[in-house]
Amino acid sequence: MKVLKFGGSSVSTPENISRVIDIISQSEDVRAVVVSAFGGVTDLLEEAGQAASSRESSYEITFKHISERHLLAVEKLIPAERRSAIAVEVKVLLKELEEALQGISLLGEFTARTRDSVLSFGERLSAYIISEAIKSHGIDAEYLDARNVLKTTSDFGNAVIDIDKSYSLITDHFNSHPALQIVTGFIASDSEGLTTTLGRGGSDYTAALFGAALNATQIEIWTDVDGVLSCNPRKVPEAFPVREMTFNEAMELSHFGASVLYPPTMQPAMKNAIPIVVKNTFNPSFEGTVISDQKRDREYPATGITAIEDITLVTLSGSGLVGVAGISARLFGALAKENISVILITQASSEHSICFGISPERAQEARLAIEVEFELEMAAGRVDPVKIEEGLSAVSVVGENMRRTPGIAAKCFQALARSGINVVAIAQGSSELNITVVVKKEEHVAALNLLHSEFFTIPRRILNLFIAGTGLIGSELIRQIHSQKHLLSKRGIELKVIFAANSRTSLFNRNGLKTEHLLEDLKSSNEPGGLNALKEAVECAALPASVVVDCTASEEIGRSYLDFLKKGVSVVAANKRGQSAEYSYFSECRKAARPGRSRFLYEASVGAGLPVIATLRELLATGDKIIKIEGVLSGSLSFIFNNFTADKSFSDLVKKAGKLGYLEPDPRDDLNGSDLARKCLILARECGLKVEPEQIELEPILPESCLNAPDIDTFYSELKKADPYFQNKIREHQERSEKLRYVVEVTPEHAAIKLIAVNSSHPFYALSGSDNMVSFTTERYREQPLVIRGPGAGAAVTAMGVFGDILRLI
Repeated sequence: MKVLKFGGSSVSTPENISRVIDIISQSEDVRAVVVSAFGGVTDLLEEAGQAASSRESSYEITFKHISERHLLAVEKLIPAERRSAIAVEVKVLLKELEEALQGISLLGEFTARTRDSVLSFGERLSAYIISEAIKSHGIDAEYLDARNVLKTTSDFGNAVIDIDKSYSLITDHFNSHPALQIVTGFIASDSEGLTTTLGRGGSDYTAALFGAALNATQIEIWTDVDGVLSCNPRKVPEAFPVREMTFNEAMELSHFGASVLYPPTMQPAMKNAIPIVVKNTFNPSFEGTVISDQKRDREYPATGITAIEDITLVTLSGSGLVGVAGISARLFGALAKENISVILITQASSEHSICFGISPERAQEARLAIEVEFELEMAAGRVDPVKIEEGLSAVSVVGENMRRTPGIAAKCFQALARSGINVVAIAQGSSELNITVVVKKEEHVAALNLLHSEFFTIPRRILNLFIAGTGLIGSELIRQIHSQKHLLSKRGIELKVIFAANSRTSLFNRNGLKTEHLLEDLKSSNEPGGLNALKEAVECAALPASVVVDCTASEEIGRSYLDFLKKGVSVVAANKRGQSAEYSYFSECRKAARPGRSRFLYEASVGAGLPVIATLRELLATGDKIIKIEGVLSGSLSFIFNNFTADKSFSDLVKKAGKLGYLEPDPRDDLNGSDLARKCLILARECGLKVEPEQIELEPILPESCLNAPDIDTFYSELKKADPYFQNKIREHQERSEKLRYVVEVTPEHAAIKLIAVNSSHPFYALSGSDNMVSFTTERYREQPLVIRGPGAGAAVTAMGVFGDILRLI
């Protein structure tokens, strides 16, 4: 035999009530159905009562809205031949409510007793209308006002049930009423017949009481979600319905903020070992969550992750606490006198301090109560002043299976440490049913996501990408990610583009953007781009395995790497600005990036798609020693000098390179050597040199007149005048069968950019097109240098270098 309960969202509209009736008619062995007020009506009744007590006429408008909703339900749900009679009964109830509100307005007060009476109309109207609608479907049903069978104390607003008397009245009523009972949730009455309410979760509690009194085989709680979820889906999108859990797990999750069931609700069912099934009115075929006393082996050690978003920690400490019996009793007795509820407790084994969590609004009351209780000890200096820490959240991992699984605590703390989330306090009971950590409030969403990912791992590796810059490189990267999606999926890898932006617009979706239309969607976006949008997206998403991918040339974004890395967000950069800033900043970034927490990768910033940095790191990691690194690391300068001969004009070659897209709009940005200097600086630092940007020895190739030209036309004019200088220089070296190359040179002593002449024995002699080349002369590669050669410019190969770094994070 079953007892069903339908919440406010399930009965919020006539259409939803029709759904409820279908569920009831298709269910077997249902003896009672408990219903809440129509969705939102309890709040409206509260609003009307408050307005009436303030003598505000707005209560009349609210009352009218309440009346219209219920009369509309009658019109939609009751057949024409019965509608008039049912409407009369509903109007009688509404008239009673109107008179109550008028009385409140005259007296100017809304007492707890009056409040219970006013709020009761929500359930009374709902249950009556639904019972008559069910009758219209040929089901033998009756309306039951729970005030007739549920007896309580006179604690208005949160009355305590008289279990024995209520169970007896319920049993007697059901023995004499064989029809299906449609019961008002939430309300009851005291010994004098005055209306009382059961407080938070009251309708669920009503269902549990009826189920226990009738010795039901199952209690079904119908709501608007697919059961109890593993976490709050508004904060953790990957949350999923939990198939089953124990009463103890449900109680723990509920205590720490989960929207499961209010703990008192479960007590009658728990005491009588009656399973509670949480199901979705709008997805009735889904199996939902079974809450029972059965402990079974499950796929995951944890059952759910939840959080109390806002708590305050209070700490009492001092030498006067050590070894003194009764300290805890005095402390918590003082709090109990003020009716202050304690959320969690943790105590040092030295007995030097006791720390506990409470609601923030009670913090100052708690301080005062403690100061009064320990006044003498504080005056004597044996107990320190009370310490209050605000702006905190309590995040809990709950699960019966945790007690049988080694390493649970380590898993929890390691996951948080990887993302730089500091644990302020820890609480774990000896039952090992939950581990609770206290973190900064602004970090609790990130903590929830990290722990959910850690404890409910699916056999996939996911990276959440925040792409800054959608120019040639960024756009190509997005296309490459999209084209490789299926292949990566087969390997258990998922790359989610959560955010993409240029300097003007941005797109953000915490669940992932659709890469196939991303670039087009970005053009039509109204959301602002830039660094602030990037920072807000990372913070708002608060996702584990987050990666900022910098495909810009922005100084501002390069200077933000350290902030991201400190927060546990990895950085992959084609941009050179962060790595080539002052050494102290670069060093801090390297320190902040630690394997297992966040990584800082920038392969594409030196050799585009060529594995220059990876090769250098491997040489050093395996014990080789660098003698010299030489590199032609500019595609544009490589093209110019690879094609420069005595019979060609240098200025014409520069113009041709510009037409082929090898040069920046202002050619001096390539020809002045500043970009090469950044690459040189990065390589020098990879070799261990603590080099500042101004310490790079830069040999200019352009005359001062070209560098100082006021505009591009003047630049080309000045460059044309310098053609004889360049032709004399190349002619001189051609006569010696040499070629000119503008190279990066790094040794253990210095880092430089210079124009050198190479003969046929040098690796750079055979360079052609716009290829780049790097030569490593080391102790192991002394006689024959290790050479890497290939395209060093172009969106496709540079994006590939960035893509490779992203995959290295996996």
